Amino acid sequence: MWGKLCRATNTPASTGRWSTWAEHTFEEGGLLFIRVRFTDKTELCWRVNTGIVIEEADLSDWKTGNFKKIKLFRKG
Repeated sequence: MWGKLCRATNTPASTGRWSTWAEHTFEEGGLLFIRVRFTDKTELCWRVNTGIVIEEADLSDWKTGNFKKIKLFRKG
């Protein structure tokens, strides 16, 4: 994004700095990069990754149709 200068105020690293350029790009595998460049020739970059996290899993017996829980697996 090119255009007017704007003052950054949302993160401690960027408070009070003037940004000159911002962009976002997607990489293979769901990785997102968000970059903001400032007039003092520094850049702030966020790398955001998406993923699937299994919160809980269970093993059940459904032979009788009642899904009797045999084992519960939890993270942590």
